[in-house]
Amino acid sequence: MNSNPASTNQQNKATSKGSMLICDYMQQIGSTDRLPEDNLQPVLMGLFGEVGSIMTTAKKYYREKEVYTGYQQAVEEEFGDALWYFTALCRRLGIGVDTIISEAANQDGYSKSIAASDLLDGPVSHISSVSESSDLDKTFLNLGEATAALLGISSLDEQTHDLLRKFSDSYLQALQVARVSFAKVVRTNIAKARGRFLNPDPSTLPTFDDNFPDEEKLPLHFEIKINQRKSGRSYLQWNGVFIGDPLTDNIINPDGYRFHDVFHLAHAAILHWSPTFRALIKHKRKSSRKVDEAQDGGRAIVIEEGLTAWIFSCAKHLNFFEGKTSVSFDLLKTVQQFVQGYEVEKCPLKLWEKAILEGYKVFRQVRDNNGGIVIGDRETRTIEYRPIDGE
Repeated sequence: MNSNPASTNQQNKATSKGSMLICDYMQQIGSTDRLPEDNLQPVLMGLFGEVGSIMTTAKKYYREKEVYTGYQQAVEEEFGDALWYFTALCRRLGIGVDTIISEAANQDGYSKSIAASDLLDGPVSHISSVSESSDLDKTFLNLGEATAALLGISSLDEQTHDLLRKFSDSYLQALQVARVSFAKVVRTNIAKARGRFLNPDPSTLPTFDDNFPDEEKLPLHFEIKINQRKSGRSYLQWNGVFIGDPLTDNIINPDGYRFHDVFHLAHAAILHWSPTFRALIKHKRKSSRKVDEAQDGGRAIVIEEGLTAWIFSCAKHLNFFEGKTSVSFDLLKTVQQFVQGYEVEKCPLKLWEKAILEGYKVFRQVRDNNGGIVIGDRETRTIEYRPIDGE
């Protein structure tokens, strides 16, 4: 029984708001596990790598302190990734991660709210600064040793069970020393993993401009003609009207970037977002000064253009994603960082992956034919290519 009245009141308050049980995490995260079910090695190596990332992130914060502005998000993400792999390991060994974490918590005197649900207002959640270097060193070295000890396991027996519990104990200690909320770790990792690996329910996807007048909405269906003239410049036409400026590749060795507006069209059709396309067709949401300035203004356009150019530089080394059925997680996470603070950050990474792959499929067709008609459909969230009549 908790003898601290303030702590008890805090936990009761948190309970009234609801909690996230680790068993809920197990249920929601299971479908995101695409690793081989009969092979522990990829899971063990993944766990070891993520624990190393936790240690690196925490030590970086201690060294740089307030200069490391992305610490909180980074360390929560690394703890979440480690939990994902540990959960996958327990699943393959035939034991629930909730059992292991609860055993560690109960044996070592942690509050059950930390182990089982860590209520949002629980004891870990309110501490905002990391501990002293000596605490970090000792705790994270223990976590590293506990992780390394798991590398040799092959099946569940008494010794393995003990090693799993020791890892859980070290993990919970590291959470406390790093002052990270277990609840936030769980919630963030669920959103990240499901958003990356699972096809989203179309009814839950954001649309961004449903409540605006028609003249401020991105068109539900559009056909954009892209034509390259003898000068080598590409031109865009919408409903027979030229939009935007003629483009060249702007590089010594031609690479097709003159057709990069295809990517903005893919963003508009699949993500329902493209400040660049809105500006080109003059469909900015001017009826809301805040939205017009923050979401459709010059800075948002620069963000989309910069993101498009960066992805293009990556795509060049991958033959513009030809033959690819997925996009690397690291690339998608960088995309997520690019768009933080803008409405499109609500789009799951799986949808971004679709926009990139389908956008580059159409881009390759436009590039190979020096033009064509790009067809976007926001209702089906698709983009397609059609040759120009007579060609």
